[in-house]
Amino acid sequence: MFTIEHDFDATVITLIDEGAAHLQEDVTICAFEDAVTLEQLDPRRDEVIRLTLSMAQLLDLAAALNLPEGSYRLAGKDD
Repeated sequence: MFTIEHDFDATVITLIDEGAAHLQEDVTICAFEDAVTLEQLDPRRDEVIRLTLSMAQLLDLAAALNLPEGSYRLAGKDD
């Protein structure tokens, strides 16, 4: 399950783990104009862990999900 909310400066997506035992904590993804953050509670440390991706890293991630093992560089407008 997931939710989508449109805030003033970001689109916020929350991924909710449903199903069998050993569920993971919810993941919150905030898409800003220049970056995307992913947040998840670490229950062992009782703190939220935040990862920030640039838009270039996000594009690389999206491409990587559909490619076989290897090393790649996406061609850009400047290449």
